[in-house]
Amino acid sequence: MDLARTEVKERPVKGRSRGSAARLGLMAVPVAFFALFFAYPVTAIVARGLHVDGVWQFGRITDVLGQSDIRHVLWFTTWQALASTGLTLLIALPGAYVFARFDFPGKQVLRAVVTVPFVLPTVVVGTAFLALIGRGGLFDELWGVRLDTTVWAILLAHVFFNYAVVVRTVGGLWSQLDPRQEEAARMLGASRLRAWRTVTLPALGPAVAAAALMVFLFTFTSFGVVQILGGPAYSTLEVEIYRQTAQLLDLPTAAVLTIVQFAAVGLILAIHAWTVRRRESALKLVDAAAVARRPRGAGQWTLLGLVMATVAVLILLPLGVLVQRSFDGPDGFGFAYYEELTSADGGAFLVPPIEAVWNSLQYAVVATAIAVVIGGLAAAALTRRAGRLVRGFDALLMLPLGVSAVTVGFGFLITLDKPPLDLRSTWILVPLAQALVGVPFVVRTMLPVLRAVDGRLREAAAVLGASPLRAWREVDLPMVRRALLIAAGFAFAVSLGEFGATVFIARPDNPTLPVAVARLLGRAGDLNYGQAMALSTILMVVCAVSLLLLERIRTDRTTGEF
Repeated sequence: MDLARTEVKERPVKGRSRGSAARLGLMAVPVAFFALFFAYPVTAIVARGLHVDGVWQFGRITDVLGQSDIRHVLWFTTWQALASTGLTLLIALPGAYVFARFDFPGKQVLRAVVTVPFVLPTVVVGTAFLALIGRGGLFDELWGVRLDTTVWAILLAHVFFNYAVVVRTVGGLWSQLDPRQEEAARMLGASRLRAWRTVTLPALGPAVAAAALMVFLFTFTSFGVVQILGGPAYSTLEVEIYRQTAQLLDLPTAAVLTIVQFAAVGLILAIHAWTVRRRESALKLVDAAAVARRPRGAGQWTLLGLVMATVAVLILLPLGVLVQRSFDGPDGFGFAYYEELTSADGGAFLVPPIEAVWNSLQYAVVATAIAVVIGGLAAAALTRRAGRLVRGFDALLMLPLGVSAVTVGFGFLITLDKPPLDLRSTWILVPLAQALVGVPFVVRTMLPVLRAVDGRLREAAAVLGASPLRAWREVDLPMVRRALLIAAGFAFAVSLGEFGATVFIARPDNPTLPVAVARLLGRAGDLNYGQAMALSTILMVVCAVSLLLLERIRTDRTTGEF
């Protein structure tokens, strides 16, 4: 009897040991990848800026932060992120309600439309609003008076880009809240507003907070949008890091700004992780399909109409103007700018700009493969919940979304230039940088589905003698295959549009689409501007097609956390 009890007590311990060993094994490759291609370049660029002649110059931090122009950059970065976040919540929350509670024809297409901006490269977003507002755009003049619309263009471009973050994060939870709780409050005499404020809003609080933090993170680290729309008068931290690094060659100042941004991003991600844990554990959810119903009454139909009008003005109008400008050639409406993409006579590139399309597709495919492998292993390691080690690993995976991509790209150039990792002159450098951005999307898409797989199935496979790899192949993979395809699609789209790092490492004879667009916009002349619009339109179409294909294979169970 005592022996039997001892065996029963020991089995869980051995199981935990095997589980911990398997988790550490799964984490090994992603940790090595991030250490080599993220932590090492970022640390090296910061050290080069602050470690001069064998001495750490930490006093440089106070010197840099004491400069009036740097304080202006910090102030603009913070307040525009706060303003963008507040404006995004104000405009997107009605859309989240409509997608959560209403069932109407064309809902799937409309959901794909509002998600298109999120996977578009920031360069395309900036170009779209430049076509709408700047350089003779629709709102460049009003009644013959030129307007200073730069700040509004930046804020609206950020709303355009992050609208889907609120709709998917808040709407995804809202669609699973039991409406009978709010109905019970109404039956007890509460008004509609009071019932929503006292019952629904507290339940939505963690999701709203998580969405707000993600929007703040993306706008706080904004680069492509501000780089194109802001000009010399408006710079975020990311834009200033690029200016100090690439134009002024002032590495100490760039290093200080990188540290400031890293600290801010770390704080945002810590708060975000806390809100996500609250959202996962505090609510009892119902089937989303049972909640949505057709709009009833004039008020609900009016709300649906307002949301559709918002989507038309905020999302479709900028994209439509972008397309219109790409066809508005010097000799009238036609394909003149697209035809010019086949020639290198303009001097902006060593090759015809159209080759950037093929380059980007090749790079994105390789980056997607890397991101799926690294992200899949990381998601599998995070599936079995554990303590601080796993939570820290989860936060590490999110850092590339917020840490300066400019710093990563420049760090690649100064660290990966010696054997055995002399990669500076090789093509693989661009996909590696793009994969860093794709991995978090793979993890966030696959993790909820992997956690939904019954762990007893893995245990049964192990008892029958299956290795961890075979158990994954036979048990997990069939259940997460659809989520894996969605994760690969997201990784492909974001890799296709990565700009911050590739602007440093893309070679002149092999430019990517976002880099080509930025170079064309940086050159004077209507021809360069028109070609930039044409390339941006091509990039937009490729991203939109990718997303529409994702929507066709998406199910409510495989939406993930994005």
